[in-house]
Formats: sequence, structure tokens, C-alpha cells
Amino acid sequence: MSDDEAEFRDFVRVQMEPLRGLAYLACGDWQTGEDAVLTVLARLYVRWRHIDNPLAYARTAVVRAAIDETRRPWWRREESVGHAMPDPPGPDDGTSVVDERLRIRAALLKLPPRHRAVLVLRYLEGLSVQQTAEVLACPEGTVKGYTSRGLDGLRQILGVELVADEDAEVHHEIRPV
Repeated sequence: MSDDEAEFRDFVRVQMEPLRGLAYLACGDWQTGEDAVLTVLARLYVRWRHIDNPLAYARTAVVRAAIDETRRPWWRREESVGHAMPDPPGPDDGTSVVDERLRIRAALLKLPPRHRAVLVLRYLEGLSVQQTAEVLACPEGTVKGYTSRGLDGLRQILGVELVADEDAEVHHEIRPV
């Protein structure tokens, strides 16, 4: 096995799960996200020697592939039978955190793909405005605008007041809108 192959295998071992999570958050479906990641890794393998920053390349390509998957016509999409969710559990079982995550996930899926991608990169991946602009190949002003409109959209959908920290985390407080 060559050094390049060993480096690529190490990269995949370390980055597979973070890239899969990024793709899931960008498109909202685990299988679609995994397909996007595997497609990107196959293309990355071919170009491995020629890419200076493989993580930046992979992030950019995964987000774009995940967004492209959401743009496919409805008749080309497959629906998993696992999309049906069970009834919400009772109040004393400690699953309120999971319920809140599912609620936020559903709200994210209602946003346009580019707004969703910006919010995922900024607040869940922790990228700066400049890094997000590089990943999405757009101006920093566009990232700021998408961030603002995306957060406004989440506020409307969730009926909550979202507060963004300087540490790139999103906290929410329920307040009447």
C-alpha cells in the first residue's frame, strides 16, 4: 500500500462520521447523506494527490452533493419506511432533549437548502463566516444574509427567540412571537 493510500484511509477513518453528519444536516436524510459522502470520497480518492486541503474539499463537496440531492425531482426520490416516527413519549421519561432536537431538525428541513447549509456550517460545524463562504463558494455577505434569513425562518417556524452566541452556538428560549 502506498503512502497516498494510507493517508487517504486515515482521512476516511477520521472524517467519515463528521462528513456523514454534515451531509445529514444539509439534506435531512441519513441514507441520502451517506450516499453523498461516499460519492464525494470516491471523487476525492481519484484527486487525492492534487488536493492541498482535503477536508475543505470534502466539506464543500458534501454540502453541495447533499443540496443537489434535495433538488432532485420527487419521482426520483425514494422514501424510506423508517420515516414514520412513534408517538411522543410521556413527560417523565427524560426524552425532552431528543424531542427538541427532532423539532429543530424538522424546522431546518423546512428552510431553503442554502439557508439550511449556512446554518449547519456556521452553528453546528462551528465554521466562521469566511470559512462558510469558502465552502459554499459564495461571498461573505451572502453567508451573512443567508444566516440572518435562515435564523428568521427558524424563529417563525419554531415560534421561539433564537439567540446566537459569539462561540457559534445557538440557544433558544420559548417566547411568544
